[in-house]
Amino acid sequence: MSTGLEGRVAVVTGGTRGIGVAIAEALLGQGATVVICGRHASAVDEAVEVLKPRGHIDGRVCDVRRFREVQGLFWFVNRTFGRLDVLVNNAGVSEMAPVDELTPRQWRIVIETNLNGPFYCCRQAVPLMRKSGGGFIINIGSLAGKHVFEGGSAYNASKFGLAGFTEAAMLDLRHDNIRVSTIMPGSVDTKFSRPGAPPADWKIAPEHIAETVVHLLRTPPRTLISRVEVRPTRPPRKG
Repeated sequence: MSTGLEGRVAVVTGGTRGIGVAIAEALLGQGATVVICGRHASAVDEAVEVLKPRGHIDGRVCDVRRFREVQGLFWFVNRTFGRLDVLVNNAGVSEMAPVDELTPRQWRIVIETNLNGPFYCCRQAVPLMRKSGGGFIINIGSLAGKHVFEGGSAYNASKFGLAGFTEAAMLDLRHDNIRVSTIMPGSVDTKFSRPGAPPADWKIAPEHIAETVVHLLRTPPRTLISRVEVRPTRPPRKG
């Protein structure tokens, strides 16, 4: 039985852990060929070994903050597979501090990863998608792109910017048969809680974000869900 993604090629940035590896696994389960990337070779190799039994997986070292490395990633995809159908911009970082204590370096890391990275990847992906007859770009944003919080000036700025970038890109690319959507999760349990932090079983599971990605990709071609907000059902009560 066809799952709809056989023969399709997908790139997932930040695909070595957390939400990214869950998305890669879900796409493999739908029959797609998946290329993941991450900043560290050891993490990329480990994720590829774990995912290899699930389907056709490949991995490349790529820091999405560096345009030349992004160019190299998509050159590899084009040379190896000759097409690109899906891009999931998942790579992201967070640096939390009051605005007067946040360092310029911390600011640059967040903005360059969370905002420049998706732009670089989209810029390189679009020509390949056009050549393939169309495609789907899904940017993993955050409810921090809609609601601000103390200490989140860099992170909020990056995710507000990503939300605006995604909507503008959607308008730019819709007549090229390239659909663009953003998923905006609330708190996700990525297993990287601070030592001593309370249990996080109320948080969204990475697999649930992956299911949302698959749902978007299986939406009928004439329909576009441009934004999905995903919240924990029962977060802890405040106060």
